[in-house]
Amino acid sequence: MSSLVSIIIPAYNCEQTISQVLDCVFQQSYQPIEVIVVDDGSSDKSAELIKRYNQVRYFHQTNAGPAKARNKGAAMAKGDVIFFTDSDCFADQDWIKNAMIYFNHKKADVVAGSYGIANPESTLALCVHQEIIYRHQYLMGEKTVVFGSYNVGMRKSIFKQVGGFDESYLHASGEDNDLSYKITKKGYEMYFCLDAIVRHNHPSSVKKYLQEQFRHGFWRAWLYKTHPNMVGGDQYTFWKDMLEVPFSLLICMSIIYGIFVNSSLGFIGGASISLCLLMIELYYSWIMQKKKRKLFFYGFVMFMRAFARTFGFSTGIINVFAKNLLKKAK
Repeated sequence: MSSLVSIIIPAYNCEQTISQVLDCVFQQSYQPIEVIVVDDGSSDKSAELIKRYNQVRYFHQTNAGPAKARNKGAAMAKGDVIFFTDSDCFADQDWIKNAMIYFNHKKADVVAGSYGIANPESTLALCVHQEIIYRHQYLMGEKTVVFGSYNVGMRKSIFKQVGGFDESYLHASGEDNDLSYKITKKGYEMYFCLDAIVRHNHPSSVKKYLQEQFRHGFWRAWLYKTHPNMVGGDQYTFWKDMLEVPFSLLICMSIIYGIFVNSSLGFIGGASISLCLLMIELYYSWIMQKKKRKLFFYGFVMFMRAFARTFGFSTGIINVFAKNLLKKAK
C-alpha cells in the first residue's frame, strides 16, 4: 500500500484560482493524499471557497507571508512526505505519482518539479515559460541544489531538521532558495523531475513582471547575506544572470558621468555597454524562444529586467547594510 502524502497550499486572496487548484489536487492519480490549505489572512472569498471542500484540512493565520503559512501546514501534516504548491498552480494528474518514483526507487530526500503554462494566449507569458523550460531542460540536470516552493516534495523529517522556511521572508521571493541551500548543506539528495508538472499563469503584463523582478532582486540581497557561497549562482542561473548586475550598474554610472562630467564619453560608454548587454539578451532570447519571432520582444524585456533586478538587488544591499548598522548602534 502507498504511503500517505501531505499536500500543503498557502493561500492569500486567491478566489480566482483556488477552486481549480483544489479540483486538480483531488484528481491526483496517486493515493492516499491529504490536502492542507493555510489561509494567510485572505480578505476576499478564498476561505468560503476552500471550506466547500470537505476533504480539505483548513487553517487560518493572520497575514504573515507564505513562508509562515507553509511552516504551519507542515507542522499539521500527517504524511512522511510533504509536497508544496501554490494557490495559483494547477497540478497535472500524475504530478505526485511521477515525483514519488524518485522517493520510492531512488531514495530521494527532496524532489523538485517543473512548470507548465496555463495562459499560453499571452505572448509575454509564453516567452517567460519558454525561458523556464530552457533552464529546466538544459541547466538543472537530474540532481539539483535548488527548487521552487511552487512544486517540491520532501521528507517531513528533513524539513523539520533544517527548520523549515525562513519566516523573515514576508513575500514569495527567496525563501525557497534559502530552504534548498540549507538542505544542500546538510548533504541530502535532491532530484529534479521534469515530468512532475504544475501549470501556472505566468506574467502577462510587462510592468507587473518588472515590478516582480525588482522584488526578487531585493530579496536576493538577503539570500546572499545568509548564503554567500551561492553568489556565483546555482543550477537555475548561469553566467548571463551574474553578468547583468555589473553591466546594468556600469550603464547607470556612464549615464551619471555623462550628465555631470563629460557628455560625449558618458554617452559612448553607456551606449557601448548597453549594446553589448542587449546583444547578449537578444541571443539568449533567440535560443530560449526556439528561434521564433518573439526574439526581439523578449530580448528587450530581458534587457529591462536586468535593470529591474539590479535596482532591486542594490536596494536590498542598502537595506541589509542599514539594518546591520542599526544593530551595531543598539
